[in-house]
Amino acid sequence: MPAHAPVPDVSDSSPLCSEPPEPPDPADPVGIAGPGDSAGPGDFGDPLGRERAHLAASRTALRTMREDVQSLDITDVTANWVNARVLEAQIEERIKALADLSHTPLFFGRLDYLPTTQEGRRFYIGRRHVHDADGDPMVIDWRAPVSQPFYRASRKDPMDVGLRRRFGYTGGELTAYEDEHLTDPGERERTSKLLQAEIERPRVGPMRDIVATIQPEQDEIVRSGLSGTVCVQGGPGTGKTAVGLHRVAYLLYAHRERLARTGTLVIGPNRSFLHYIEQVLPALGELEVKQATVDDLVAHVDVRGVDAAAAAVVKGDARMAQVLRRAVRSHVTMPTEPVVVVRGSRRWRVPVYELEEIVQELLDRDIRYGAAREALPQRIAHAVLVRMEQSGEAPDDRVQDSVARNAAVKAAVKTMWPPVDPSKLVLRLLSDAAFLAVHAEGVLTPDEQRTILWEKPPRSIRSAKWSAADAVLIDEATDLVRRTQSLGHVVLDEAQDLSPMQYRAVGRRCTTGSATVLGDLAQGTTPWATGSWEEALSHLGKPDAAVEELTAGFRVPREVIAYASRLLPHMSPGLAEVHSVRESPGSLSVRETTDLDADVVAACVESLGHEGSIGLIASDARIPALARALTSAGLAYLSPGTETTPDTRLTLVPASLAKGLEYDYVVLDDPASVVAAEPDERTGLRRLYVSLTRAVSGLTILHESPLPPQLAR
Repeated sequence: MPAHAPVPDVSDSSPLCSEPPEPPDPADPVGIAGPGDSAGPGDFGDPLGRERAHLAASRTALRTMREDVQSLDITDVTANWVNARVLEAQIEERIKALADLSHTPLFFGRLDYLPTTQEGRRFYIGRRHVHDADGDPMVIDWRAPVSQPFYRASRKDPMDVGLRRRFGYTGGELTAYEDEHLTDPGERERTSKLLQAEIERPRVGPMRDIVATIQPEQDEIVRSGLSGTVCVQGGPGTGKTAVGLHRVAYLLYAHRERLARTGTLVIGPNRSFLHYIEQVLPALGELEVKQATVDDLVAHVDVRGVDAAAAAVVKGDARMAQVLRRAVRSHVTMPTEPVVVVRGSRRWRVPVYELEEIVQELLDRDIRYGAAREALPQRIAHAVLVRMEQSGEAPDDRVQDSVARNAAVKAAVKTMWPPVDPSKLVLRLLSDAAFLAVHAEGVLTPDEQRTILWEKPPRSIRSAKWSAADAVLIDEATDLVRRTQSLGHVVLDEAQDLSPMQYRAVGRRCTTGSATVLGDLAQGTTPWATGSWEEALSHLGKPDAAVEELTAGFRVPREVIAYASRLLPHMSPGLAEVHSVRESPGSLSVRETTDLDADVVAACVESLGHEGSIGLIASDARIPALARALTSAGLAYLSPGTETTPDTRLTLVPASLAKGLEYDYVVLDDPASVVAAEPDERTGLRRLYVSLTRAVSGLTILHESPLPPQLAR
């Protein structure tokens, strides 16, 4: 796997070789111009120069594509102003998608097919499709079928590819390339230095795409079909979040029109996490994917309160769905009087027994409460029309609609099937012990009922201090009244922390679509964290989802993940340990100190001597003291989710917000306090496991009190 890097300032530690370009070989595809190749006469002695020329030509072609869209005149092609606005919006989105980001390479790889397949053609693989003036491809979208061998081809199965080339970039400039001859029996297999360099590239700013480094097992998940739901169990550094985001990008490519109609959504655990990942999809040309937290989805009321852990566990239990269903249906009452409709000089009477049959039939159908309430007046009106026809009249649909709006019918419907306000219903359940007892009988124990009742019932919806769990209950009640709109595809990240009721809330958003569920059972840090994916997927409404496990780590160094994995037997026995492919001697440092604040600041200064982002992670209670220490030392720092800059690369991270984030170097403050901050030891160890596995290049642990015994061998 020769590497070519005729660029200055390449040190011995660089993953790129500084050897000069090899002379052209007639049998080497490097010296053969193919479709979309920008090689010209005299370029064969300078392969890197030829690749740079193709990059320049591709950028020119992309700029031309963008200018062509910008010059479109839609004056005479739209029928009205509505169509014009829609078309203008589509053109604006297309212009944005064709933007050339100077620091984002247009292509990162090349495939040279064997002469027996694809007519020996050469394809450059990149983040988006680029074509020349004749419509011939200069760069192929990484999601296209012809690009798949770039990720999956191997010497055992070359997939008709003779040569795979990877490119190295510095600041958007092509500086190196590395070849892999898949059909050459004399070439031994090696780890790609460019691939490793891309994985280890310092992290400054939000999360990047991994389109150039997708591994075969990840690619299988990314390219799985739209119709099926996939659950990905992956430990720290296995790339599960990136896999989920790239799957969305792939599905939008493969099913553009369908998902444009039905919509896609990425759900993350908190705003900091969403801010961290928000640039991944736009970098891949996908601008229309919405992002939200579960709290955003169920924001029917203002959340101003916090539940005790015991109350939150009961409110998050799936049994609450049955309690709510009983409470909603309890509003239906059987009729006690007939309905008499007066039309002109005639009176039409629907007897009680027939009204009972109508109501019972709607109950037996088990449709949404609101849909049944809308159907009830039409059913009563139909019964009146039957009597009209029996008397010789010939009423039509307009007559039925008129009868359905009759005052007597409306009054009867209001009595038998009154409207239900979901927020008021939940307010009553949590305030009225007798009302809760009736509908929770046989479902919740008396102790559980007392746990969720408010000590001091609020006077109204507005004055209530709703908790996050209460908002989920209101969302469940809302769905019982009227159906929640379903999307085409939903990505749910850090799913292990959701309660059963939260899973149900997400599942309602993809009842007619599919989902990608991402998480790590070992990182579950809520009191209601799920025990198994089978259980979680059942609550989500996707019991037949395929469960895939990623165990190869690419981000966290081997020494760091091995140290963190000491906790697994004590918090998640039976869960597979992540085996990192990255060996980085000296990446782990554990130091005991007698002056914790000062030494933590010193460790941050030391870490800032390296390139990339720095995360100082500590228990939430320690954050104020560390903030004062950093300020006194003159060290500027950021809050989680805030984009780093060349001048400010240090982020102060509460352990409760560390999940899903990554930093090149991490300083971890006092592991024992991270464990002690949680309500139980298992949750504390899981919080520590998360904190230990945020580092990509190096982890420094400082402790004044003894380390948790579970970290000892």
